[in-house]
Amino acid sequence: MTDEPVQQEDQVEEQQPEQEVDDRLLRLAADFDNYKKRAARERQEYVTLANERLVAELLPILDDLERALGAAEEHQEAQLEEGVRLVHRSLAALLERQGVTPITTDGQFDPYVHEALLSQPSEAEEGTVIDVVQKGYRLGDRVVRPARVVVAAPPVQPEPSQEPQSQEETEPDA
Repeated sequence: MTDEPVQQEDQVEEQQPEQEVDDRLLRLAADFDNYKKRAARERQEYVTLANERLVAELLPILDDLERALGAAEEHQEAQLEEGVRLVHRSLAALLERQGVTPITTDGQFDPYVHEALLSQPSEAEEGTVIDVVQKGYRLGDRVVRPARVVVAAPPVQPEPSQEPQSQEETEPDA
């Protein structure tokens, strides 16, 4: 009889550490789940903040464009041109502040930053960019849009005529 209470106590003592381990694992899983939710929420907040900042900087450019369109309605070409130039400068400055830079198109074709639309015979060295169809841009080190270019091909060589000459043309009159 005395052995039974001792065995029950041993079983209770054995179950208690198992319950503690289970409880700790459940708490750890809940903490990890809360961490994932918090990280996702913070990531979304960062995206929203970045978009808000970009939109706030784009709004004055939109205002400038609306003023330029208003001038176009009044047929004031000089003011329209100046308005469009103002919008272009503002937008270029905004993109530059955000880390956007144009891709250089001087020199050799680089497939990592250029997209060749066509190859055109030219006097320039083969593989040289000879025309830019659309400018390309980088954001930091990443290519946002490759520059669309025309690449120099070797000049076309006129083919020598391969017509056989007749015997009469080659022999002098006697």
